[in-house]
Amino acid sequence: MATLAQWVAGARPRTLPAAVAPVALGMAAALRVDGADGGRALLALLVALALQVGVNYANDYSDGIRGTDEVRAGPVRLVGQRLADPRNVRLAAFLSFGAAGVLGLALVALAQTWVMLPLGALAVLAAWRYTGGDNPYGYRGLGEVYVFVFFGLLATLGTEYTQAGSVSWFGLAGAVGVGSIASAILVANNLRDIPTDTEHGKRTLAVRLGDARTRALYVGLMATSVPALAVMALWQPWVLVALLALPLAWRGVSVVRGGTTGPGLIPVLASTGAYELVWAVLVLAGVSVGVALG
Repeated sequence: MATLAQWVAGARPRTLPAAVAPVALGMAAALRVDGADGGRALLALLVALALQVGVNYANDYSDGIRGTDEVRAGPVRLVGQRLADPRNVRLAAFLSFGAAGVLGLALVALAQTWVMLPLGALAVLAAWRYTGGDNPYGYRGLGEVYVFVFFGLLATLGTEYTQAGSVSWFGLAGAVGVGSIASAILVANNLRDIPTDTEHGKRTLAVRLGDARTRALYVGLMATSVPALAVMALWQPWVLVALLALPLAWRGVSVVRGGTTGPGLIPVLASTGAYELVWAVLVLAGVSVGVALG
């Protein structure tokens, strides 16, 4: 039986910035038009966190029963390392998705944004189908697309919409920036796992591109956050304070460009997640300052 610490590690806490950051960006976009609502933002955050944890447990279950995680560097694999009954891991995933659904329904009801219901249902279905089912799209090189769409565009613009009642070009620029960084986390993860994924027939985008082009993709995704910031600055110049987060980005970029492989890439996941979170929080802080100064 897995310990509590192993269950927590199996939820992959290092990936949680990918859930927090888009909510911060969405709140910044809503605040810019005087539409911010703390209660709805909290609900959006809880939805995003529950969905992220559900994705992580679902991946652990699906990869584990396929044997993909039997030999792999990285965080705890509850099923792959035979630490927990696969049925319990699957149940943890479904409970997390259920929590996301209930919280999402409450958010939609409060905001009267019923159009978000089918989008939320699609997000849950896509989370399961990433590595689950007969033909998971994560095994066909589409994982980064999922992350960009659901933990970039949908999470950011959905947060903005449920608070302000509309979406904006400012919000879209932020969604592109945060979605690109979130996708870079997955790229770094899959770069590390190229050898084992290749062996088990998991055709991630990293496997398809190969080592060198995957490293270039990571750098490109990280760099996208800078022009995204420049676009947002057209409406609120104070967001440029987020440039202070660039040293965190450079940590991951320097390691990836240096050719590091295997377990040596694990710190890149943490530094990329930290960059995403700090970048988003600084954007929110910049908008807050701009609004306060009028």
